[in-house]
Amino acid sequence: MSPACGRRTRIKICGITRADDAVAAERAGADAIGLIFWPGTPRVVTFDAARAIVAALPPFVTVVGLFVDPPAEEVRAALASVPLDVLQFHGREPAAFCRAFGRRYLKAIAVADGVDLGHVAAQYDDAAGILFDTSRAGDLPGGTGHSFDRARLDARLRASLATRLIVSGGLDAGNVGAVVRDVAPWAVDVSSGVEELDERGAPRRGRKDAARIEAFVQAVRDADGRGPPRSPGPIC
Repeated sequence: MSPACGRRTRIKICGITRADDAVAAERAGADAIGLIFWPGTPRVVTFDAARAIVAALPPFVTVVGLFVDPPAEEVRAALASVPLDVLQFHGREPAAFCRAFGRRYLKAIAVADGVDLGHVAAQYDDAAGILFDTSRAGDLPGGTGHSFDRARLDARLRASLATRLIVSGGLDAGNVGAVVRDVAPWAVDVSSGVEELDERGAPRRGRKDAARIEAFVQAVRDADGRGPPRSPGPIC
């Protein structure tokens, strides 16, 4: 399966911690960035840092705030402090909690053995998007750099989600094209796959690599059957 004719797969670059990385994502053609407010990851940002990142962006880039099983007051504090467009919940938050803040939200679902993905997704029928990510015991709830079996996203599930299906988990420039062609998601979400690499080839969590971002975006566009992403420059 390939994207419908003329449809462009949306791209979110998650785990942004530096303004320069947010700007690099936008210039490469990304549609959204993710700011993580969960303290259990090295990709976490403070409210001050988040505001500086958002201030560096031009208009029409969607800013997503990510949380993992937060208390309600933590979400409210983030909304009061940072101009977030969309909330993303990456834990076990029930739908009633996710919708309680009067903001569009994405719900991440961990692809684990024995989980009926369609049944879980149906519980969040008002979510702006359903994001499927890898589940690994003892690892972070997202941004692990590991993929899951895309066959779990069967035709019935894809059809039921239509414009709400987001794929994450172990994506990079080398494999995202196949995911776009085979699954035809509405959007893809990447974190570790566009991060700087250390001397052992492991990602430096929270530090993005502009060249890897550009390669990722180009791979998505190639899979969409479109030309290269637009060049940065003035709007005429």
